[in-house]
Amino acid sequence: MTRSLLFVTGTRADFGKLEPLATAARDAGFKVGFWVTGMHMQDRYGLTKIEVHRVPGVEVFEYLNQRAGDPQDMVLAKTVLGFSDFLAEHRPDLVVVHGDRVEALAASLVAATNYVRSAHIEGGEVSGTIDEVFRHCNTKLATHHFVSSDAARARVMAMGEDEGAVHVIGSPELDVHGAPSGVDLAEVKARYAIPFDDYGIATFHPVTSEAETMGAQAEALFGALEASGRRFVVILPNNDPGSEAIFQVIDRLPEDRFRRIPSMRFAHFSELMRNAAVMVGNSSAGVREAPWLGLPSLDVGTRQTNRAAAPSVHFAKAADNTAIAAFLAQEWGKRYPRHDGFGAGRSSDRFVEVLQDQVFWNRPLQKAFRDLG
Repeated sequence: MTRSLLFVTGTRADFGKLEPLATAARDAGFKVGFWVTGMHMQDRYGLTKIEVHRVPGVEVFEYLNQRAGDPQDMVLAKTVLGFSDFLAEHRPDLVVVHGDRVEALAASLVAATNYVRSAHIEGGEVSGTIDEVFRHCNTKLATHHFVSSDAARARVMAMGEDEGAVHVIGSPELDVHGAPSGVDLAEVKARYAIPFDDYGIATFHPVTSEAETMGAQAEALFGALEASGRRFVVILPNNDPGSEAIFQVIDRLPEDRFRRIPSMRFAHFSELMRNAAVMVGNSSAGVREAPWLGLPSLDVGTRQTNRAAAPSVHFAKAADNTAIAAFLAQEWGKRYPRHDGFGAGRSSDRFVEVLQDQVFWNRPLQKAFRDLG
């Protein structure tokens, strides 16, 4: 019997983590599909559903779960309804979700209430926003857990999850960064019209609990970047509440020193990171992928609070112009040894190994709370 896996993706970021696992499972003989929704479906963010359709040998199902300006609770409700309808017609053997977005939460909830086996990728991590709450909810709803580190494994078990259902595989996106990108920097620059030879990468997403101040934070951060005289490739923010204020700041940046890009193919983004001078902002890439590549990064604000620590990662508040200027002056172009706190770039192999063990599929769907000790 060929088992079917359905990967739920709502953003360009989670797709970059799910694609290596999905393609490895496909190559191992599993039937693989993607349920595509969220930011993927919106022109403003690059209509990245196109990237999912480019994956060979998989099925792709689309669902429009939001309109511009929808609050998160409404997006959650719409996604629950859509995924519930989908699951009534297609009943995969395993639903795979990632992280902490409302789309993942909706899919986890629907899978649990319909007694469909589900796997949560990168649970057990901490951050500084409501996303952490969503992530821990997904942990409690999922039947299986693929975590990125021993620390994450310990947190998942502290939430009462069975040790046998928790598997440390590392961060899947490192599989992509660990392999040749397949493109060179000249191709990346040509495709995305990047005119700079010496550049940093900046990405600043809204923090939902700080939506009212995101405009001021963005003004301070990008003001400091502009004052530095450096050049930056700016990857536009996601669609959480507060993003509009960030867009307004980014739209005013001088085009001769700031190249704005809605989204990038993952291989191209990997090559861009490998050749960048620094990374600045509050994307998880700055605390997870940048250290693995040895790229100095500045984590700004609270979005990734306590997420990770590495010698190459520095921290500052958005309004701390002095700290931002010092980072850019001291770290620009510097390189660090690879930090492997989130794995060695072999997550896909470990993922498939677990799926190929019949013990995985024999675990009961009815969960029981496991007390520590």
